[in-house]
Amino acid sequence: MADVANLAQVSYQTVSRVVHDSPNVRRDTRERVLAAIRQLDYRPNIMAQALVTGHSKTLGVVSFDTTLYGPASTLLGIEQAAHGAGYAVSIASLQSLNRPSMLGAIQRLQGQGVEGIIVIAPQKSAVVALGHLAPRVPLVAVEAGPDESVPVVAVDQFAGAAAATRHLLELGHRNVWHLGGPLDFLEAEQRIAGWKATLRAAGLQPPPFARGDWSARSGYEIGQRLLKNPEITAVFAGNDQMALGLLRSLHEAGLDIPGDISVVGFDDIPEAAYFTPPLTTIRQDFSEAGRRCLGLLVALIETGEPSVNVMVAPELVVRGSTTVRRK
Repeated sequence: MADVANLAQVSYQTVSRVVHDSPNVRRDTRERVLAAIRQLDYRPNIMAQALVTGHSKTLGVVSFDTTLYGPASTLLGIEQAAHGAGYAVSIASLQSLNRPSMLGAIQRLQGQGVEGIIVIAPQKSAVVALGHLAPRVPLVAVEAGPDESVPVVAVDQFAGAAAATRHLLELGHRNVWHLGGPLDFLEAEQRIAGWKATLRAAGLQPPPFARGDWSARSGYEIGQRLLKNPEITAVFAGNDQMALGLLRSLHEAGLDIPGDISVVGFDDIPEAAYFTPPLTTIRQDFSEAGRRCLGLLVALIETGEPSVNVMVAPELVVRGSTTVRRK
């Protein structure tokens, strides 16, 4: 900063005011300082600023180490929202979200001077771990998250599953079968609950459901078993990858989709519109979830007061994999 001040022929304090976007700087002086900053490729020292201001403008994110579309897209949404608000992000990616690993990650992030922490908590084990943590900085959970231990931002999985099931019933299907996700995932449980509740509200008994592991392979293998039941005309898959595997098994059996069986997925991955046929699915707005999560955490940082949980509404996207029941 001193080098910038010498080159621009201004005081150190003037450079500081320009860097912090203070309005109390003449226009020509600001332009001279900015030109010096560009010429010297000056970058403010974040840690030094934190010592002076007491704010690091850095947030920590504890993430599940996975390539699953939901957690990965949630992380991207948080990063984009944070950077747009002027915050840097430090990420701790874990193989498992148990208490020891999460405690270690939070302690490492606290050691880096983060002002707040976001935990992407899609699994029940993560909820249990969060319930036993007492971080010294504000903390928010995102995705399914816990209900009470910390503030939560989540897409309404129950409502999304209900919309998927209701869509199939409104097309005249007499029942809807379900490919559920893994037992430890809160989102899978909420989608199962939404599916069951919608069927019961329509006076139907939910049929037995199978669990996959979110992969296309598991959807394919479950699909081969479903083919043994001629009554099935509609299936709600717990995510788009399992729906993809299901579609493959149905195609191999010579069935017409959606003429013989209608299929709905969940997530609206970028490839869903290019499946054969294009997949009807439930879209999750991960960007909005990231913005809402950041807003909740910043409010918690600034006020220290707990706030209400935030639910982001999902959206039904109708494409070519569903139609009116024909048999």
